[in-house]
Formats: sequence, structure tokens, C-alpha cells
Amino acid sequence: MPTLHTVNKSPFENNSLESCLRFTNEGAAILLIEDGVYAALSGTKFTEAVKKAMETKAVYALQPDLEARGVANKVIDGVTLVDYAGFVDLVEQNDRVESWL
Repeated sequence: MPTLHTVNKSPFENNSLESCLRFTNEGAAILLIEDGVYAALSGTKFTEAVKKAMETKAVYALQPDLEARGVANKVIDGVTLVDYAGFVDLVEQNDRVESWL
């Protein structure tokens, strides 16, 4: 049963990303939204953890949220950017959605 995991809190202010990465199964889809998109940035203390997660999980970031924060050009290679239609597609492709708060 595939699950889409969403993270909307900044990893610099909350441990939701760390918990998500630790407890999600191989093959999971993780979508970074709102302030969660800061986890998708290269050159931060979270970059290596996200890269490691991408070895067994699909990591996505909502492009409009990256653009709203002025960081769309700083994304880790391999993170897939999606728009709102792509967000809907991810929800449809998975049996359930879990939000990490």
C-alpha cells in the first residue's frame, strides 16, 4: 500500500523531516511543501540526509513553494519538482497520505 508523506515544516525549526525520513519505508514518496521545501536545498546540514533518503525513496518538492521563498535554483539534484497538478497526481498514485507535523 503506497503512501505519500508530506512535510510542511522547516527542518531548521522542527524535527518532522527527520522523523519522516527515519520511519518511512523503502519506496515511499515524500513531498516537501510550504516551509518543508527548505529541506530540498543543497548546501545545508540536511542535504546529506535527503540524498541518502533518495537512494530508496522518491523525494519531491512543490515548485510554487520554492519560488515563493526565492530558492527554486538551489534544489538538490535528484529532487523532483512538482506543481499543484503534480501534487494531485501524487495523491492519486498513492493509497493514502500522511502529514508529518
